[in-house]
Amino acid sequence: MKGQSFYFNSDDYHPMQPSSADIILRQQLEYSISRYFYEACDRTLKNLLSNCRWYVTTQANAMTLVIECPDQVTNWRVLQKLVPMGKLLNQIVSSAKIRVCPPESEGVPFEMRVDELSVYRDMA
Repeated sequence: MKGQSFYFNSDDYHPMQPSSADIILRQQLEYSISRYFYEACDRTLKNLLSNCRWYVTTQANAMTLVIECPDQVTNWRVLQKLVPMGKLLNQIVSSAKIRVCPPESEGVPFEMRVDELSVYRDMA
């Protein structure tokens, strides 16, 4: 292929900036997933989540349920409920992660993909 030239569109080099419509749609998606997840939770999970700051984000093309715990006791209780929460989330979105964040300066976040649930089945 001697002498053959390839030309690329300048869009190939730089990611597109999301439009305001893209941002609104992403926020609506995150809100809907959060609502479906919360409505599927039993009373125990809802009570546990009410003690935390939690939200769904789709940043970096990965849907993630983020749970920020106010103290270590709550953090431990949330970690013990990862399997049931993962099962619920997996029913809504097949490719997602759960990130459990302990209080600041009290450890590192724990992250689990919902398609890894079989690894944690003994915790259920």
